[in-house]
Amino acid sequence: MPYVSIKVTREGVTAAQKSQLMSGVTDLLVRVLDKDPATTFVVIDEVEMEDWAVGGVPVAEYRRRAAGSKKRS
Repeated sequence: MPYVSIKVTREGVTAAQKSQLMSGVTDLLVRVLDKDPATTFVVIDEVEMEDWAVGGVPVAEYRRRAAGSKKRS
């Protein structure tokens, strides 16, 4: 009975995109692990940007820094 938790930042993920994630993950577990889709649970949590950090830096700032380093390359 797999349980998969997907966390994304709250940035306009559509219902259609969530549906694709749910069916895609379920299909993967069926194909790779031979799991029963009827007992496979997929949950998507949307997290506010200010509640997510990468390397100790809020994700918005992390992205600004990453974009800045790409421009310098």
